[in-house]
Amino acid sequence: MIRAGVIRNRRSHRNRRAFPAPIPDDVLDVLAEQEGELFGGLRHMAAEGVDLLIIDGGDGTVREVLTRLPEAFGGRIPRLALVPNGKTNALALDLGVPLGTTLDAILAAARAGKRPKRRHCLEVCRPGLALPERRGFLFGLGAFVKATELAQRNHDRGFFDNAAIGVTLAGAVLHTLFGGPNDPWRRGEPVRAGFDPDGPRARFLVLASTLKRLPLGLKPFGPPHEGLKVLSVEAPPRRLIKALPVVLSGRDEPWLASSGYRRDDLTELGLDFPGDFVLDGEVFEGGDLSVRQGPELEFVIP
Repeated sequence: MIRAGVIRNRRSHRNRRAFPAPIPDDVLDVLAEQEGELFGGLRHMAAEGVDLLIIDGGDGTVREVLTRLPEAFGGRIPRLALVPNGKTNALALDLGVPLGTTLDAILAAARAGKRPKRRHCLEVCRPGLALPERRGFLFGLGAFVKATELAQRNHDRGFFDNAAIGVTLAGAVLHTLFGGPNDPWRRGEPVRAGFDPDGPRARFLVLASTLKRLPLGLKPFGPPHEGLKVLSVEAPPRRLIKALPVVLSGRDEPWLASSGYRRDDLTELGLDFPGDFVLDGEVFEGGDLSVRQGPELEFVIP
């Protein structure tokens, strides 16, 4: 017997256009419009013994659910599944969950005992707080914040998923290449990172993720592998035209490190910076924080 529940985000991109069919009677259904409704719905699912939690939305919906899930379930984390209906669905792409996946297909895979896939999430933590502030899969600061703002404008123009990423990447490269020395894309921001023994440095980009595969086959962290991975680029980015295809294809060259491009595999990274950061598509306030590898999660894949 499987006790399943579904969290649905009616404001997710594809749910706005065609809201899904009614949920089966034996599946708990939570339509979370407000933050309190989400946590209350998760607490209700925990009390009802839900052992398969299906998230109907995009990466942002996944982030909000994962942030509150361990507390709501008393530390127990059920198996998860995705109905990818957001503007961006990077986690679904990484796991191999196709767009158009249905609730029925997920339930059938769970009942058939199909072997789940596993991914660690990442956690954003603040000093003095007992619980992580947020959980997700893709963290970035510096140019990644500006690129996310550019991506939102591209969403308004009708670009989504891989198309939005491609257009946004092209725009970010053009901004960086043709901006002057004081251009905000090029000058970066001061960041104190845990691997910097000499204090803060101007950084164009810091990117961290626990995903194995990113959209468009991009491999900024090198060949696909498990764990928390970090890419850091000093500002202004040097030899960008030459470095960009090398970094994004996952290759390594001896001159990358000396030009300010650094890759690391870590369990935790301390950061202190004055600007904002992005976690799974939404902008949050920066400051003194750490990014660490979170718990391993199981995902049912149809």
